[in-house]
Amino acid sequence: MASLFAPRILPAYHLQLLFPGSCSTRGSPLRCVVPPLSCHARDLLDVMRHRDGSHGADGGRPPRTEEGGAGGNGAMARGGARREASVPVRQGGSPGVPRPWRRRDRVVLQERADRELQVKGWKGGPTRTAEQEGRREGKRWSRGRNGGMRAKESGKAGNLARGEGRGRENVSKNKKRAKGGENGVKLRVELDMCSKRGDVMGAIALYDSAVKEGIRLGQHHYNVLLYLCSSAALGFVQPAKSGNTGSGIASIGPICKPDMSPNGRLGDLQEDDKCEGNFKDQEGTDVDFLPSDDLKVQTVSIPVGNEIREYARTRGFEIFEKMCLDKERVQMSEAALTAKARMAMSLGNGDMAFEVVKQMKDLGITPKLRSYGPALTAFCNSGDVEKAFEVEAHMLESGVTPKEPELETLLRASVVARRGDKVYYLLHKFRTTVRQVSASTAELFEAWFRSSTASKVGKRKWDAGTVANSIKNNGGGWHGLGWLGRGKWTITRSNIDKNGVCLACGEKLSIIDLDPEETEDFATLVAKLAIKRERNLNFQNFQKWLEKHGPFEAIVDAANVGLFSHRHISLSKVNAVADAIRQRFPSRKWPLIVLHNKHLTGEHMKKPSNHKLVEKWKQESCIYATPTGSNDDWYWLYAAIKCKCLIITNDEMRDHIFQILEEDFFPKWKERHQVHFTFEDGCVTFQMPPPCSVVIQELESDKGHWHIPVSREGLLERERTWLCVTRRNLQAQ
Repeated sequence: MASLFAPRILPAYHLQLLFPGSCSTRGSPLRCVVPPLSCHARDLLDVMRHRDGSHGADGGRPPRTEEGGAGGNGAMARGGARREASVPVRQGGSPGVPRPWRRRDRVVLQERADRELQVKGWKGGPTRTAEQEGRREGKRWSRGRNGGMRAKESGKAGNLARGEGRGRENVSKNKKRAKGGENGVKLRVELDMCSKRGDVMGAIALYDSAVKEGIRLGQHHYNVLLYLCSSAALGFVQPAKSGNTGSGIASIGPICKPDMSPNGRLGDLQEDDKCEGNFKDQEGTDVDFLPSDDLKVQTVSIPVGNEIREYARTRGFEIFEKMCLDKERVQMSEAALTAKARMAMSLGNGDMAFEVVKQMKDLGITPKLRSYGPALTAFCNSGDVEKAFEVEAHMLESGVTPKEPELETLLRASVVARRGDKVYYLLHKFRTTVRQVSASTAELFEAWFRSSTASKVGKRKWDAGTVANSIKNNGGGWHGLGWLGRGKWTITRSNIDKNGVCLACGEKLSIIDLDPEETEDFATLVAKLAIKRERNLNFQNFQKWLEKHGPFEAIVDAANVGLFSHRHISLSKVNAVADAIRQRFPSRKWPLIVLHNKHLTGEHMKKPSNHKLVEKWKQESCIYATPTGSNDDWYWLYAAIKCKCLIITNDEMRDHIFQILEEDFFPKWKERHQVHFTFEDGCVTFQMPPPCSVVIQELESDKGHWHIPVSREGLLERERTWLCVTRRNLQAQ
C-alpha cells in the first residue's frame, strides 16, 4: 500500500495534461516528480486516451492483455494490476515517448495484485491470477459504439472508478477476514501459554484486548478462559495446557487433610457433637474437606489471593454470559458448563452447580465424571449429605460411575455427619468399584471405626443361618445385611499368610471366584466379541480345536513369555515356562501354548533347536498358531475362561479389548487365574494367585468383622497391608 502514496514519475503526455506549458517533451527525456495524486486522478490517467495525435489502428481502445483480448479494463478490476497496465509502451526503444497500444502487446502485472487475489482465494475459494481476473472481468464489459470507454452489459454507463472502488473494497474485506483469522490463531496460542503457566490475569487481559479489537472468540478460547477463571475462583490454578486437567473430582485440586489421630475430631465424634460439615485444623479454624492430596492425579498448584479469586470469579461469569450471547456462532461445551459449576462451587452454591449438570441433558451434552465434582464437593463441604447422594444417584442414572476420589469425598461427609447407613453403603461401593482402597481412604475408615458413633450402630438381633445363606448366595466374602452387633471396634494393620489367614484375628479370608453360570456367561461374551472382530471363521475353528484337544490345566501367552527381555521371540523361554508350570500339576500335562503364526516363520525357525521344540509341541497337541489377521489375546483369554484354568502372562490386560469386558466379571476372574512369572539365574519363578481374594470382605463368621486391603504398587501379596476391624466385646441378643 505504501507504493500507492509514494511520489510517482509520470510520462510527459500526462504532465502536459496536468501542467500545460510547464513541461517540454523535446530534447532529452523529461521527467518531473509531482506530489501523489488522488485516487480519482490516477484512475483518470489510467484510462485517458493518448494525446500525441497518433492513435494508430486501435485509436482509443484500452490496452490488450497477454491473451490479446480487450482485457485492459478487466485488469482494472484489481487496482495494482490496472495501474501497471496503463503505462504506455515505448516507441522504438526511446524512453519517455509514448505510442498507442497495439494488438498483442504484453502487459506485465504487478506481483502484488496476485498476492491480493491469493488472500481472496485463501478465504473464499480457489486462487485466481490477475490475468484470470482480467478475462473474467472482461466478459462483463462490452465495447461502446464509438469505442473508447466501456459500458457494462447491463446497459448502465461504465463507471470505472466505482468498479475499482468495489474491487479495492472486496480486497480490503478479504484482508480483514484473513487478519481476523490470524488474530484468532494468535490469541489461541497465547491463551494456551497462559493456561500452561497458570496466568489467569494475563488470560483476562488477552480477552479484554480481543473484545476491544473485535476479534471473534471460538469455543476453545472460551474453554481456556473459563477454566483459568474457575480455577482461580477456587483459590489455586493448576497449570495445564489448553485447560486440560485430570478427570473427575481429582481435577478440583489440593485440600487440607483432617486430623486422623485418636484424639482428633473424626476420632472423637460424640452424640452431642455438632455436625458442621467442616474439620478443625490444629489452630482451631474451619477447613473445608475437599478431596485428599494423596490422589493419583495431582499437579503443581499455584495459590491465588482473595482479591484475585473474587475478580476471577466475577470475570468468569461475565465471560460465560458473553459465550451464551454468542450461542448461535459458538456451541456450548461440557468444559464451559463444568467451569461455571466450579465457579458456583467457589461460592458454596451446590444447587447452582448441580443445576448446571442437569441442564447438560437439555442441551444435548453428555456429562462427564468431572462435571459432577463441583456439586458433589459443594454439598459435602456444607454437610448436606442427602443432596450429595442425590448427585451420586444422578451420576449412576447418566451412566457415569464414581471412582475412588468421588467415593472418598462422600465417605468424608458421611463420617462427619455420623451417618452409619451411608458408611456401610460406601463400604460395599468401594468393594465393587475399587476393591483395594488408597491410604487416604484407609485413614477415613480407621477414623470411622474409632468413633463412638460406629460402636453404637448395628443390629442387636440377627439370624446366623440367614447370614450364612446370604454369603453363599453372593459368592462369598459379604452378606450385605447391615452392621451386625454393637460395641467398640479394634482396628489393626495386619498381613495375610500364604494360607489366606489374617495374622491379627486368625480368621481365614474368602476366595471369591466366578460361579459356574457366571463363568459360562463370561466365556460366551468373550467368544461373541472375538467372532465379531476376527476374520472369516478363524475363531470358530479354534473353538472346535479346543473342544477336541482340551481341557488344559494352564494356558501360556507365548508371545508375552518369549519376548520377555528380548527383542525377538525366544522359543526356549516359552518351553522353560511351559515345562515348569506342568510340573506343578499331578497329571504333568503340557499347557496350551498360544502363539501367532508369524512367530513360527522366519530366520529363527531355521535353527534346529527351535524347529525341534515346535515339533515336540505339535506331537503333544499343546500348541495353537493363531492365523494372520487375528489377535492372539482373544484366543488365550477364551481358552483360560473355558477351561477354568490358569493363564501364564505378565500382561496386565489394560488394552482396549479388555476394557470392553464386564467390569464385574473380569477383575474377579483375572485375580484368581492370572500367574505372573520372572526369570532369576536362568530359573523360572511364578507368582501364583493370592490365597484369598484381595477385596473388602465381611467375614463369613457371624461376628461382623471387616478386612480392608490397602492398595500399594509393586508389592508382593504377602507384603500387602490389610485393615483388620473386629468388635472388642460383641453385644448381641
